[in-house]
Amino acid sequence: MLNGVLNIYKEPGFTSHDVVAKLRGILRQKKIGHTGTLDPDAEGVLPVCLGKATRLCDMLAGETKTYEAVLLLGVSTDTQDTSGKVLEKRDVQVTAEEAEEVLASFVGRQMQIPPMYSALKHNGKKLYELAREGKTIEREPRPVYFHEIRLLSVEIPRLRIRVTCSKGTYIRTLCSDVGDKLGCGGCMEHLTRTRVGTFHIEDALRLADVSRIHEEGELSRILVPVDRLFADRPALHTTPEQDALVHNGNPVPMEGLSEETQYRLYDSADHFIGICRADTASGLLKLEKMFYDPSGSD
Repeated sequence: MLNGVLNIYKEPGFTSHDVVAKLRGILRQKKIGHTGTLDPDAEGVLPVCLGKATRLCDMLAGETKTYEAVLLLGVSTDTQDTSGKVLEKRDVQVTAEEAEEVLASFVGRQMQIPPMYSALKHNGKKLYELAREGKTIEREPRPVYFHEIRLLSVEIPRLRIRVTCSKGTYIRTLCSDVGDKLGCGGCMEHLTRTRVGTFHIEDALRLADVSRIHEEGELSRILVPVDRLFADRPALHTTPEQDALVHNGNPVPMEGLSEETQYRLYDSADHFIGICRADTASGLLKLEKMFYDPSGSD
């Protein structure tokens, strides 16, 4: 079984689930998961976890993300992007200075109302399913954080922006909110995700590239090992006598460690075991998340 993370460039027209399904066919492996949904029309970085690395999915989904979006001013739609039904059109009289001022006002912590056309659920049913039935459900605002919103170019009625934000943020909702604050309405015309955590668009590969590299037997060249994602944590190694314990997820005695620090743990043969912390009261090093694969397929 293959273990690690692939930096996939999701192309327009594919859902995130489509990417996973196609990779299962290419790699002939079932245990694959993605790290955060991109809308079908959007494109860009989609880290995909294989094997033991699927335990990273929630962690990577929580990473900060960077997007480049085209905001179309003067048009409001029911989906907050150009794929939806047009609700209103207005004249656009917005200067670059006004746009920059409004964009800057969204930087920092915000309360964002999720769109009806989203995969969030209400009483077990996805909101977009209810929206297609003509129903609107009251949604609670959710806290999000915008680290940066930068105006890249202005060609009225379009603004091209770069956004770095927390998980759970809807860029099309930001576009709609910015348009409303500018007094002309707006929606998202295009979206590219350029970064998820340490995964950048410059290194992302399309499915056709992955298929070719796999056929050439070179997949290890592009598969990011799990432990590389924890490179900022100090590394520890067990003794040969402790190997069997950690291979089964058991704690091992280890002195002089801080319980405030998270460590990378390897066995005596340098196989990555997982992430752990010290329990100073018991003097034991305890695994928090295990990634060891006894088959040795990395």
